[in-house]
Amino acid sequence: MGALRVNGSLSRTALAAQTGLSHASITAITQDMLAQDIIVELAAGEKSDAKTRGRPAVLVGFNRAIGYAALVEIDVNRTRLSLVDHGGVLVDRIETPLTPATFHGTPPVAFLRERLEQLVSRNPTEARKLLRVAISVQGILDRDGLGLKWSPIQHLAGTPLVSQLTEIFNLPVTLYKRGRLLAEGTRWLNPNLHDASVATVFVGSTVAMGMTFRGQILGRSDEGATEFGHMNHIPNGALCRCGMRGCVEAYASDYGVLRTAYSVPETATPAPAVPAAEYDGLIARAEAGDRAATHAFNLAGRAIGFGLSRMMAVFDPAHILIVGPGARAFPLMRAEIDAALAGALVCRVNGMPQIVALRDEGEPIFHGLMMKTLNEIDQNDFAALPSAPRAAPEFASTAARR
Repeated sequence: MGALRVNGSLSRTALAAQTGLSHASITAITQDMLAQDIIVELAAGEKSDAKTRGRPAVLVGFNRAIGYAALVEIDVNRTRLSLVDHGGVLVDRIETPLTPATFHGTPPVAFLRERLEQLVSRNPTEARKLLRVAISVQGILDRDGLGLKWSPIQHLAGTPLVSQLTEIFNLPVTLYKRGRLLAEGTRWLNPNLHDASVATVFVGSTVAMGMTFRGQILGRSDEGATEFGHMNHIPNGALCRCGMRGCVEAYASDYGVLRTAYSVPETATPAPAVPAAEYDGLIARAEAGDRAATHAFNLAGRAIGFGLSRMMAVFDPAHILIVGPGARAFPLMRAEIDAALAGALVCRVNGMPQIVALRDEGEPIFHGLMMKTLNEIDQNDFAALPSAPRAAPEFASTAARR
């Protein structure tokens, strides 16, 4: 199942090569999974090599209709609910803007219940096979993973989201921190990085990081993320949304750039949300040479660069990926990031890491949430199903008669 999840539909011969299992084992396993409707056979069709002799290979792939997952992404500006099938194909999506007052007037569980019920009512056939609800959140999870201890999304922390939604929908509900999903999604989106050491930095409404070490997710309690955005950059510096002063995020997030560009005092309360159009406008101003906007992105790059240099003193990734809305501003921050890294001993000895900006801000997070959830379904719902009884080999039956 893992090989199919990584590579897509494969022939039995290719499955044997990918897994190291014998052809006999692959035949037995696929026989079980076909009987259980977990996988289906697919004609190779146009994917087969026209020069190959004999019949086209028969591929096996996931039965998309055997089960579904509801994926919920909550961030400062929006909530997005996606219904995906077992093959990872998007079936339906509902997106709702969030404001700082959203969860003040409506409790988070009631808000999510209403939208999940809307998703279910729009897809009644698929809803009968809904197997999981998975939620991506910004903030610090509590120890048991049932809610958040702190979040930049106002009035979201302190609510036992998992237990209450599990009781309402009678389904497994899982809460994931966005930093973990950044790391997870990066691995799945780029096969070349699947087993690499990578730091993925989200820059936008917040600043977050996910890390993998040789393909393994790193972080406290296996949540796969650090509080990179809340690493102290300047003691007693600019006020951060978390309430502390001098965090990397206080300079590098969209609200930090906005505050600097308009010369708002560093002690001023951060904007609860920055419209995407306003952040894009700041990027356009800096690209056009506006000194205030350029200075704001310089400070943002400096904060990210010094944060990365500190991180690299204990973890030296081969790749650093910048994702989120801030990826579009990467050229404006690049010089300060490089200057900060150039002063780090690790970079002087090993050379500068490869830094790449990915412009699609939501894809790593969504893909990480989807693949993490589908793998949970694979391993917990389907992989443990019992095998079909096997007929005894003919030679064994003959020996028994004797």
